[in-house]
Amino acid sequence: TRSASFFIKTPIGFMQHFDKIYARASKRKGGDQALETLLKPIRQTSDLTTLNDAEVLAEMTACIFRAGFVWRVITAKWPGFEKAFHDFDVTRCAMLSDEEIEELTRNTDIVRHGTKIASVRANALYILDIRAEHGSFGRFMADWPDSDFVGLWMHLKKNGTRLGGQTGRYCLRFLGYDSPILSQDVVAALIAAGVVDKDPSSQKDLLTTQEAFNVWRDQSGRSAREISRLLALSTG
Repeated sequence: TRSASFFIKTPIGFMQHFDKIYARASKRKGGDQALETLLKPIRQTSDLTTLNDAEVLAEMTACIFRAGFVWRVITAKWPGFEKAFHDFDVTRCAMLSDEEIEELTRNTDIVRHGTKIASVRANALYILDIRAEHGSFGRFMADWPDSDFVGLWMHLKKNGTRLGGQTGRYCLRFLGYDSPILSQDVVAALIAAGVVDKDPSSQKDLLTTQEAFNVWRDQSGRSAREISRLLALSTG
């Protein structure tokens, strides 16, 4: 039976108050001061409107190639990626021919994964579509309401290429958008808090997760990034 002192009624049902999650994370990490030190690096905010589209395409590409791969290998080969993809100039990448993509699959300076290489062209076209409507991808992200990060996840999955799941979430986080990461520790904390009963993969569970973050944001005044980190620290 859930204790009323630990769970509160919210628009999406009974779930833990943010203060309970914070207190648990504080206890696990050695007190409030130690916890705040761990949170400090993710408090920096970014002006998304200053991002150029080449930076966006580069981050999309990095996240796609890191997925299911050793990240340090991608980092070591990154100069090769920049040369192969023309410093991620969006127009040039959008115009890559099938023959050029085939040639890139033989380029030992990058990771030779054919469908991931082809995603660079597809995502360059995606960025150009967004640019035509919003001016830049950074402006598009800046205008997207932070109360609907799940909607932005879905937009990347539907309109981009290989940008679903954690890949898209990491991409948004690294670009500076206020997006949580649903790591194993975060999912465990969501379950413990009464938000979901399993990894939120369905649209219904993702929207419930979004509403929980919105409630905790109202309770704490903190960003989704901070709340995500606190959830992870409360269990892991």
